[in-house]
Amino acid sequence: MDPNASAPHGRVKVYRHSLLVRLSHWFNVLCMSFLLLSGRQIFNAHPALYWGQYGADNDPSFISMQAVEEGGAQRGVTQVGALTFDTTGLLGLSKVDGEETERGFPSWATLPSYQDLAAGRRWHFFFAWLFVINGFVYLIYGIISRHLRSDLTPASAELAPVHLLQEVKDHARLRFPKGQSARHYNTLQKLAYLAVIFVLLPMMIATGLTMSPGFNAVAPILLDLFGGRQSARTLHFLSAFGLVAFVVVHVVMVLVSGVFNNMRSMITGYYAIEGDKP
Repeated sequence: MDPNASAPHGRVKVYRHSLLVRLSHWFNVLCMSFLLLSGRQIFNAHPALYWGQYGADNDPSFISMQAVEEGGAQRGVTQVGALTFDTTGLLGLSKVDGEETERGFPSWATLPSYQDLAAGRRWHFFFAWLFVINGFVYLIYGIISRHLRSDLTPASAELAPVHLLQEVKDHARLRFPKGQSARHYNTLQKLAYLAVIFVLLPMMIATGLTMSPGFNAVAPILLDLFGGRQSARTLHFLSAFGLVAFVVVHVVMVLVSGVFNNMRSMITGYYAIEGDKP
């Protein structure tokens, strides 16, 4: 396909995403889907999170999902810090085979759907390593091809408070770059992607390894770094939540800024912009 081929309504197509970036993106979608489903299965084995090394030893939980009995009936309760929420039917208490059952996440949100910690861990570890390998391939490619530097690193002018504030206002008003400005990521996109690549994903990997007794024997420093295995488990959960929040915002932005154009660019590599041919 000609990268300068004309698009409908006076627009032109530019080559925006390389083949490896596109393959890495869709492989991440696959891995993340299985990781989230299996991760919830693992969480359901003990649906509570703590700070420290021995959190489950009668210490108060930081986050929990459980069923409580009130007036002869059960209801699902999710606790976050000092706050509690009634989440009956979704978190803490949901229907399994037509019967209300105490369960952190409902059966449709876990892999496998029935409670099986061993199976959940096998699924999770398999896709976790595929996810890590895919990430390293992307990172090496990004360094060699200068993709990280040229496409994702903001220029100093882009980091000016005035510029950042204007981009926030434009996004809040659903005003997106057009013409030649649409050829590249905007500053908010760059910062979000860099935060995922260099903060959230490394945090997830490091905290995941910290929960492994075998890896603790190799690198016990991680236990000290994160303040114990229970703290690492909590940070792992929060990192995953942050990644889900990023994906939700990402999908919303794709939908409101032109779903067909965005999907085409991530499938074929070509993105249509307004203006004269470059």
